[in-house]
Amino acid sequence: MSAGKIFLAALLGGIALFIWGAVSHMALGLGDSNFKGIPNEEAVLSAMKTNLTEPGLYFFPWMDMKNSSPEAMKAWEEKYMAGPNGLLVYHPTGEKPLAPKQLIIQFLTDFLAVLFATILLAKAASNISGYFGRVIFVATFGLISTLALSFPYWNWYGFPFGHTLAELIEQVVGFFIAGLVLAAFIKASSKSVTA
Repeated sequence: MSAGKIFLAALLGGIALFIWGAVSHMALGLGDSNFKGIPNEEAVLSAMKTNLTEPGLYFFPWMDMKNSSPEAMKAWEEKYMAGPNGLLVYHPTGEKPLAPKQLIIQFLTDFLAVLFATILLAKAASNISGYFGRVIFVATFGLISTLALSFPYWNWYGFPFGHTLAELIEQVVGFFIAGLVLAAFIKASSKSVTA
């Protein structure tokens, strides 16, 4: 199979995945289905602006696990269990939402993910029976990525299960849609099982 055909399939599949991402977030609300507003937001943001000056991913309550005594570890565990605890993605300065740069990066990452799926499908196509077999093969990439990334965030960091489930739906459906495109391009060779 030619590199040009693989690239074209990946490009079209990446576009399909990108469009699905827009629909799932903007029309269906899957992407933000479990986000909540902060009560008394102005007071909380004022305290954050005063105390947090660097952008970053903050974990609280914080403890440097590499340089801690057993006593400090016990005190941290008690503090963690008493709550509150969590993660905070923080940017002290504002920026434009849905900036063109963000959309470009999203499309490029969608394209790269589908490109790797296309390459693997091209290698495996001879052993996959039929068009829908190839579609399901590609859809499993969404399942694998969610199980490997989103479920550990739920397990270890307390991400809401509803958010994790929405991620699972978004990724599996997205790669299923990309698979509909890829399976039309990538078929078993004439020497092997045909679609």
